[in-house]
Amino acid sequence: MLGLGADRLRADMNRLLAMLFHQGVLDEQFLQLQQLQDESSPNFVSEVVNIYFHESEKLLKNLRELLMDREFSDYKKMGTHLNQFMGSSSSIGAKRIRNVCVAFRAASEHNNRAGCLRALEVLEHEYCYLKNKLHELFQIEQQRVLAAGVRYPMQNN
Repeated sequence: MLGLGADRLRADMNRLLAMLFHQGVLDEQFLQLQQLQDESSPNFVSEVVNIYFHESEKLLKNLRELLMDREFSDYKKMGTHLNQFMGSSSSIGAKRIRNVCVAFRAASEHNNRAGCLRALEVLEHEYCYLKNKLHELFQIEQQRVLAAGVRYPMQNN
């Protein structure tokens, strides 16, 4: 009986992932990240993604602060933050976020404040969507592990 619940949850995970790939939210880099997860590091993907989210929050805050400054003129600094965001997004397979960063960087290279503000709004929306969907995915994964009755080795002291 436990196996049936785990199978249903695996199917739910696969449907959610398929949707995220179909929408262009994720790319094959996310699959490569998943392949690095094994029994010795069962939470590898969620740990890497949580680090990404933590660092992304800082980058979004920095971008927001730069753009909210009425005297803003440091587009080069903004470009540095965007390059960091693009790199980290690429490393976890966050395709749509990376693409928004590319457009955002183009606006910053043209000193287009209005374009940067629009891009920041889109970036924040895409970030929240990704965060919510991956959180949902990791919750389903935790439920699947519990339903499968996975037992971790006991440590002998």
